[in-house]
Amino acid sequence: MSLVETKSDITAVEQLHTAHQKIIREIGKVIIGQEKVIELLLISLLSSGHSLLIGVPGLAKTLLISTLANALNLKFSRIQFTPDLMPADITGTEIIEEDHTTGKRQFKFVKGPVFGNIVLADEINRTPPKTQAALLQAMQEHEVTAAGNTYKLDEPFFVLATQNPIEQEGTYPLPEAQLDRFMFNIMVDYPSGAEEQEIVKSTTAVPDYQLSKVLSPEEIIGFQQLVRRVPVSDHLIEYAVDLVRATRPPDKSAPDFIKNWVNWGAGPRASQYLILAAKTKAILDGRPTPGAEDVRFAAYPVLRHRIVTSFNAEADGIDTNEIIRRILETVKEKS
Repeated sequence: MSLVETKSDITAVEQLHTAHQKIIREIGKVIIGQEKVIELLLISLLSSGHSLLIGVPGLAKTLLISTLANALNLKFSRIQFTPDLMPADITGTEIIEEDHTTGKRQFKFVKGPVFGNIVLADEINRTPPKTQAALLQAMQEHEVTAAGNTYKLDEPFFVLATQNPIEQEGTYPLPEAQLDRFMFNIMVDYPSGAEEQEIVKSTTAVPDYQLSKVLSPEEIIGFQQLVRRVPVSDHLIEYAVDLVRATRPPDKSAPDFIKNWVNWGAGPRASQYLILAAKTKAILDGRPTPGAEDVRFAAYPVLRHRIVTSFNAEADGIDTNEIIRRILETVKEKS
């Protein structure tokens, strides 16, 4: 019998489904709309992944992330990335501290803002690659090394980075290796007309909401472990792998439009994230196991930043979203 079929895990799935609805309601007290963005953030968090949010200024990205941290009772930390930001400004630095009793001096490590549960890397492409790389070890290993010592980060640990897509002067594009560390690339779009009216109405009046804590850090860690125990069929794993392999021009299964429009496709990490996201989506909806629709739901945010398009795609006016749409139409699930 699969672990998720045990009574305790079935109960945990039901508890997470209920908590999911409460989280949506709590965030909805502050954030109008953006339901899909919120769901993707929760999926990423429970999958132990990180997310990159792309959106123009003024779409409440920072407010959304801080509200999510508040509702989940997690420590929120914000880093404003600027051209003069140094790696030590992120990870922390050693200072000389004097013992007033003995007069002895010794080095003491002062933790940087990366020591949080939810870390907002605001406008991450505004800082040079050396400083961007300071996040790499933290994102992958959940630890920081400084002056030869290694410090573990508090769990759960979740990096959310933002980018402004319209103001590219003086920016340092993230290299593909660092982009691949992000589970999701989430596009934050403009609100609808009705949502924007509600936003203006609520933000120009006296705030009258009070957020409740829905989950504890310990409960979130438990749900992250539950996601790993969710069973998934071999044919669904094969479907996810087929989707990812179809993005690679050298692969024999790649469609002709991939060979024409793509220089580099997604790596194996994309297949892993498709399955993790599908598992998490299923249990958030109260289902014990995922299906092909869950993999397709995750395809855009997982693959969007892992496909490097060619000049032919640019000349034909084709972006990665269109390429993913065609892949989903072309690659069929095996029964």
